[in-house]
Amino acid sequence: MAGKVFTVAQQKGGAGKTTLVAHLAIAWMQLGRSVATVDIDPQGSLTRWHAVRAEATGGEPGFTHVQITGWRTQTEVEKLARDHDIVLIDSPPHAQTEARIAVRAASLVLAPVQPSPMDLWAVQPTLDLAAQEKRRLLLVLNRVPPRARIADELIARVRDLVNPPAVDIADSQIGNRTAYAGTLLSGLSVTEAARKTQAAAEMQALAEEILHRAA
Repeated sequence: MAGKVFTVAQQKGGAGKTTLVAHLAIAWMQLGRSVATVDIDPQGSLTRWHAVRAEATGGEPGFTHVQITGWRTQTEVEKLARDHDIVLIDSPPHAQTEARIAVRAASLVLAPVQPSPMDLWAVQPTLDLAAQEKRRLLLVLNRVPPRARIADELIARVRDLVNPPAVDIADSQIGNRTAYAGTLLSGLSVTEAARKTQAAAEMQALAEEILHRAA
């Protein structure tokens, strides 16, 4: 049976897409899944993090990683899905063709969105793209401040915009915490380098929720 394919997509830059990919990859690895990550973002931030991780772990990052151009995505993902439980794609912002290919390859699309009006408005092209490709999409509230009233308002607004059978909102939210960026600097994740923190608990909960929703 082929593995699950998750594409992290967001047409707006700076939404925390690559950070989410890195932490989810490790969280799923720790749950005993074989994981492959695919970087088709021209910025290559995930690939650079993987190189730092490979050095920090003595060449044993714990998961497969490939960096490819968008047009090769479908073929590469199908190949990786035959040998891995999970394939996780980091798609590029502002690149309609490549993003479309990545969304089309997905079992489930994950769209991080920060709790602000600008981010809410900016996520609409990603919702539209998933709908055009007939793919389920899960919105992930990211960088949620401790005072979450605005996040509650965002959820209410999003529910007015989306079609529930195709788009949902994750129950697990990711807080605005420095640990997410700080642990990546050393090639690790919060569930490794900050295991007893709220950040680690949030990411583990999100990883488990996504698997449950994709089952």
